[in-house]
Amino acid sequence: MEKELQDYLNYLLAEKKISKHTFVAYKADIEKFLAYLHEKSVDDWGKISKTFVIGYVLKLKEEGRASSTILRNISAIRSFSDFLILKGILKVDPTLGIDIPQGKKTDVEYLTIEEIELLLSQPDESMKGIRDRAILETLYGTGVKVSELIDLKVEDVNIRMKFITCSGDHGKPRIIPLGKMAAEALRKYMEEFRKKIVKGEDEHAFFLNLSGTGLSRQGLWKIIKKYAAESNLGKEITPVTLRHSFGVHLVQNGADLKSVQELMGHSDISTTQIYADIIKYRLKEVYDRTHPRA
Repeated sequence: MEKELQDYLNYLLAEKKISKHTFVAYKADIEKFLAYLHEKSVDDWGKISKTFVIGYVLKLKEEGRASSTILRNISAIRSFSDFLILKGILKVDPTLGIDIPQGKKTDVEYLTIEEIELLLSQPDESMKGIRDRAILETLYGTGVKVSELIDLKVEDVNIRMKFITCSGDHGKPRIIPLGKMAAEALRKYMEEFRKKIVKGEDEHAFFLNLSGTGLSRQGLWKIIKKYAAESNLGKEITPVTLRHSFGVHLVQNGADLKSVQELMGHSDISTTQIYADIIKYRLKEVYDRTHPRA
């Protein structure tokens, strides 16, 4: 079954030419689905039926996955099924007719300010801890995407003037301010980690691994996973969680949507609107729960 999966991944890159972000997400989703099928003793993609897909969806719901995450998984399985049909391995798309609730527009995973404080307090004062705190502070303090943080170069970070420059998805650069705590964390990282561990002047990546070369996407995810577990918040925390927390907290504290849109690099303000919807929904929820005449 692994061979068909690898053929599919090669197909996505060579023929579909999907973005790196979509490729990584689809790969992870199909690999998790494959693990589920192995648990069910399914050893042939041709044996996949609608029953197995429904069972997998129920498993994701039991794990507390957001509707958006479930929808993305179904989309990945549907794309893979189309490939298997194209290759003559499957005859019918097993995702057809599966009704997945869309969920509320406010169904976005984010942390409260108190939870953010707890997460950011986890790294210790070791060299690695100093680097990891700088990463967490940057993700939450600027709302950048994983790819943007990985792609940061030394010349993109101005600690003295407190801002970073991101190229963005469409090559349009945007300047994002750094708060005092993020700027201090980055200054400490430069002095106590990067300058001591960088392999040479030719290495321009801002965030480095312990070998002194550019941090990988996988390395970043491991860092987040480590501190998410140590904070014991009982939530699935990813770099996207920190990005959403950045957006929610800005709106919560009075930022206008246009400014948030520019800071986050959203091409359409309707994407940014979700953070305002979250605030309204939470206020209504509090009112309904606490007002005697609600």
